[in-house]
Order: sequence, then structure tokens, then C-alpha cells
Amino acid sequence: MFRRHLAKAFWAKAFCASATIAALVPLPATAGAADGLAAHRAIYDLVLKHSSENSGIDDMYGRMVYEFTGSACKGFNVKFRFVTAVDMGGEKRLTDQQTTTFEDLPKGQFQFETKSFSDEKLSQNVRGEAQAGKTGLEVSLNQPDRRKLELAKSSFPTEQMIEVIDKARAGVHFFETRVFDGSDTGDKSLYTTTIVGDLVKPDAAKPDMDGENPGVLAKEAYWPVTVAYFDDKTGKDQLPTYRVSFKLYENGITRDLVMDYGDFILSGKLAELDLLKTDASCK
Repeated sequence: MFRRHLAKAFWAKAFCASATIAALVPLPATAGAADGLAAHRAIYDLVLKHSSENSGIDDMYGRMVYEFTGSACKGFNVKFRFVTAVDMGGEKRLTDQQTTTFEDLPKGQFQFETKSFSDEKLSQNVRGEAQAGKTGLEVSLNQPDRRKLELAKSSFPTEQMIEVIDKARAGVHFFETRVFDGSDTGDKSLYTTTIVGDLVKPDAAKPDMDGENPGVLAKEAYWPVTVAYFDDKTGKDQLPTYRVSFKLYENGITRDLVMDYGDFILSGKLAELDLLKTDASCK
């Protein structure tokens, strides 16, 4: 959420990273962690922090909008949009990814659809669903073509976020897991390693906002988190395909994003945060 072909490879990586940072098997998800996730809409301003000659990117900027609603018993909904303007040697391109997902924790079900646009033209549409089993993951793809496949047992994005929060609360600083989020062509999971730093309490005398607008989070403590993603076929001894770092709050909201794709790095600052009302009742 490009190095081979800008639009396809970029969207595949950026969606997976953003889904993790904004929502972020399975360990049994604790009711407390799941119920404590805040329904919210977060808007991030994106800028190019670094690019190598290999990337071919002269400049990039954009905006990411992430909306998270639902509850542990009724399921979690995510609406996600990632828009960037890219300048590659004078050739300018507008990329736009729109994703919706639904995740039912008790039933182990995940539904996803991603539409990717390049210069306002639809370039890819991926839609399907996944069902967690005792030994693996059953994936049914409906778009662009119909097919079924079985993958290794994997977490879904909200499960992954709950796991990160649970581990952070317990003082666990490093762990590994496999994640499926339906990104790219929706037919593979990714191996991940996660590093969680010590809880940071904000210092009123030295605000750590750096141009961000965290709203009600300004006085809340957070954990610095870095997640590295590896192609499932390359093995964990290889370099990560990409990594993402962010500041994570106990309610699942994130800010101060850094998305490292190797040849280029994007930073995302929280520009606007709205807490949303949601029906968390399980009756």
C-alpha cells in the first residue's frame, strides 16, 4: 500500500502496512482488548521522507483515511482509502486505493474488497473472504476470478492489533506471527516480526506532537511499535519486504507513521482524529 511496476506493487505493500498500523492466531483475542478498541476516523498526511535512485521517485505526497467501527461480538468494519500523487522523472501519476473489510472474531471470518485506481482508472479489483480453521486458512476469491485455496494458519488485521496490544501490556518486546489481510491478489499470507518498545508517557514540558493533531490522545501514553513483513516464500532469514513503525495507543489508534519499502520511505502524520459512536452492545 512499485518497484517492478509502480501501481501494482505499491498498492500491495501499502495496503498491508496501513491496515496493520491503522487497525492493527491466533492467540485467543481477549475480550478486554477487543472491547477497548476505539471506533474512530483518522486522517494522515503523507510525505516522501526518502527515496533512492532505484525507486525512480522524485516526489510523493498524499493522504490516508482510515475508519474503524464495530465490536468484538458483532464484528469490526474497516473503510480505508490511500491516495498519493507520485512524480517519477517528470511523469506524474495519481494512485487511489479503496478498501473495505469485515472481521468476525468469534467466527474466524474475514471479508475483503480492494479497488485500486491509477489516474482515476480502475486497475485492479480484488474481492473475497477467508475462514479460519483448526489447522489453516480457507480463502475463497470472487474477483477478479473465482478460486479457492488453503493457506497456513494466520491472523487477520484486527486480531493482529489485539495481539500487539496484549503483548505490549504484558511487557513482551518481540514476537512473530503470520498475517492475512487480503492485500495484493488476496492469495497469500505474510510472515511478520514485531518489536514493541517500553510504554512512553507524554511529557507536558516536551510535547511529542511534531505537527500532528492527536486531539484527546495528547495526554495519553503509547508504545513505539515496528512491524517487519516478509514474503511467505522467502523465509524469515531474508530481508523484509517492508516495515512500518508507529506510535500505538491502548485503544488501537496510531500516529507518527513511518512506512519503509526499501527504495523509498513515507511518513504519515495524524492530521485529524474523530472518535465515532458505535453500538458495542452484544445483546
